[in-house]
Amino acid sequence: MLKIGVLVSGGGTNLQAIIDKLENGYLSNCSIVTVVSSKPDTYALERARKHDIEGVCIARKSFPSIEEYDLALISHLESHGVELVVMAGFLSILGETFIKRYEGRIINVHPALIPSFCGKGYYGLTPHVKALEYGVKVTGATVHFVELEADAGPIILQKAVCIKEDDTPETLQKRVMEEAEWDILPKAIKLISENKVFIEGRRVKILD
Repeated sequence: MLKIGVLVSGGGTNLQAIIDKLENGYLSNCSIVTVVSSKPDTYALERARKHDIEGVCIARKSFPSIEEYDLALISHLESHGVELVVMAGFLSILGETFIKRYEGRIINVHPALIPSFCGKGYYGLTPHVKALEYGVKVTGATVHFVELEADAGPIILQKAVCIKEDDTPETLQKRVMEEAEWDILPKAIKLISENKVFIEGRRVKILD
């Protein structure tokens, strides 16, 4: 049983997508053992409570340095035996101490087709605003392993979403979540739980 720790900062829609897949049996050999929010009173913590999952707030501003924040997160996750860290809309910066401790065991979902519209500052509506401004015809979502540089880790899965003529950043964000993020994030977790994902340099190999 793969023990998952989910890191959140907002409403927790991607968390809900994982919970739904746990409850319908799709993620049959996984369990969420803790949900950690970077902010108090997020709806993501309420989602966790509704499904009898422990949720806590560990706020970056409570710690004088990134390293001390890293150590607090590590201590909490280790106390729960977390084997896979899933960043599901987590907006706090993780430092080198945390990244090294869970190297190859942290995944993130990003609302664009990396390497487009990604990196520092590209979160929330921004990737969708930039995609529309640039005039691309296709965007989507990416699940990738997390490295110290933002959105730069090896790519596990991607899924494309076509842009419509009348799209706004808000409508595009909603469709990318529904059509791509909520699909490929649980799928990546499932593949990892089945030991089908291997990192070879920049590339991720997925076994059939």
